[in-house]
Amino acid sequence: MAKCSFLQDFKDFAMKGNVMDMAVGVIIGGAFGKIVTSLVGDILMPVISLATGGIDFTNLFVNLSDDKAYNTLAEAQEAGASVFAYGQFLQNILDFLIIAFCIFLMIKGIAKLNRKKEEAPAPEPEPKPSNEEVLLTEIRDLLKKKA
Repeated sequence: MAKCSFLQDFKDFAMKGNVMDMAVGVIIGGAFGKIVTSLVGDILMPVISLATGGIDFTNLFVNLSDDKAYNTLAEAQEAGASVFAYGQFLQNILDFLIIAFCIFLMIKGIAKLNRKKEEAPAPEPEPKPSNEEVLLTEIRDLLKKKA
């Protein structure tokens, strides 16, 4: 009987709206991360590399182990050399900054939409009295003056 209660509790937890929303967010976030990584690696970094004279940031490294010169990071790693691979780190920082900026823009847009929802609509002006009401008000005022 305790087993059934445990499963029911788990089902109730898993089916709550917040958990499902979070799951959708994680899935979309993963896909969004791939898009940003492609944007950085396939579009921005080649342009930056062209502007800096053809430097491939992912291939930037410092050899820490010996005096032998390696042409690429892969070659140094294959030889088992200790390397300080700062180029990939720079690429990851750029990825992070772009993702953070995109999330900032999304949150700012959502906040703007929520502010519009929260603003109460302006009160409607009182309707103008009809011609009959105006005429009756004038007659009333005239009768008050005579009395």
